[in-house]
Amino acid sequence: MNSVLQAIQPSATLAISARAKELAAQGASVCNFAAGEPDFDTPDVIKRAAIAAIEAGKTKYTAAKGMPELCRAVADKFARVNGVSYDPATEILVSSGGKQSLVYAFQALLERGDEVLIPSPAWLSYPEMVRIAGGRPRFVKTSSRTGYKLTPAQLGKAVRPRTKALVLNYPSNPTGAVYSASELLALGQVALERGLWIVADEMYERMVYTDEPFASIASLSPELRARTVTVNGCSKAFSMTGWRIGYAGAPKEVLSLMAAAQSHCASNPCTPAQYAALAALTDPAAEEAVKPMIAAFRERADLIYRRLRKIPGVRVAKPEGAFYIFPNVKSFGLGSVGFCRRLLEEKHVAAVPGAPFGDDGCIRFSYACSTACIEEGMSRFADFCASLRAPR
Repeated sequence: MNSVLQAIQPSATLAISARAKELAAQGASVCNFAAGEPDFDTPDVIKRAAIAAIEAGKTKYTAAKGMPELCRAVADKFARVNGVSYDPATEILVSSGGKQSLVYAFQALLERGDEVLIPSPAWLSYPEMVRIAGGRPRFVKTSSRTGYKLTPAQLGKAVRPRTKALVLNYPSNPTGAVYSASELLALGQVALERGLWIVADEMYERMVYTDEPFASIASLSPELRARTVTVNGCSKAFSMTGWRIGYAGAPKEVLSLMAAAQSHCASNPCTPAQYAALAALTDPAAEEAVKPMIAAFRERADLIYRRLRKIPGVRVAKPEGAFYIFPNVKSFGLGSVGFCRRLLEEKHVAAVPGAPFGDDGCIRFSYACSTACIEEGMSRFADFCASLRAPR
């Protein structure tokens, strides 16, 4: 049996979500903050595009790297929104979700034993993806004092002879941290000096709540573009999680390897889903449908932050993006796994332990849920915290 796959850890997010669904099926009223999935429906214009494709018989294989018209739409989006120019024929890959693009990126970049630096706390899938590709993940611990952002000094000290790449996820899952253009440029300069590749996961680019606009690191200089794989997708921005369409832009020499891997592992992304993604990226009605979603996430971010910061014993930073918040609950004396298990069983509030993300003193709430869920869930959470602080 493959030792790498045997060592992979199950997703804590999926485990908590499964237990929450089990309790709900038993009749419990569960406030579910576990899954990173928008509660909005996929916009109608996107659904209609997929239905029309199916009815027209557009259900056969496409080009392995994605339909040419969709690759052009992705390249147009990168140029228009992110300020990065990619050749749709040789530098764009459409895949079955952002996860698949990330896996192919690591497979393309890494030789066995190469190290990948991952700022921590970090999304729990990154290290497993690196291991699957034969690499070795190395975490660089960030802190709330820097807004959970990697500093250039930290990056420079972390690089070793076998260090090959740096993962940058912004807005961040799980902390909600967002890097400014100047912060990205400073990190990028260190990466270039040390010969690193950058894997930029920009899946949450639309969910930014700071005054400074989102910046793609590949847009900041030709040199950074030449050393960056930019990964994004339709899942979060267009509420298309189940459609499984991600995409990547990368220099030709990297993209060709990613496309080759996909041709053997998946043949091509789901054809009707590609037509849905084409509508998402090109139809103005899809863009209009996104605006109220983003506005709602901003309001929810403010709400959950206000509620959490009033709870004695809880320390929390205001999220700058995505739809996650990462409160510190270390004062209650429980590890994050035990804390979340008790919170779910006793109060029927589902949150994800911080330990798999790299910080056992914190837990993650996803506020990609209704305002009513946030209000009720935070009331239950406050009661739970008070019960832990009460004399026994």
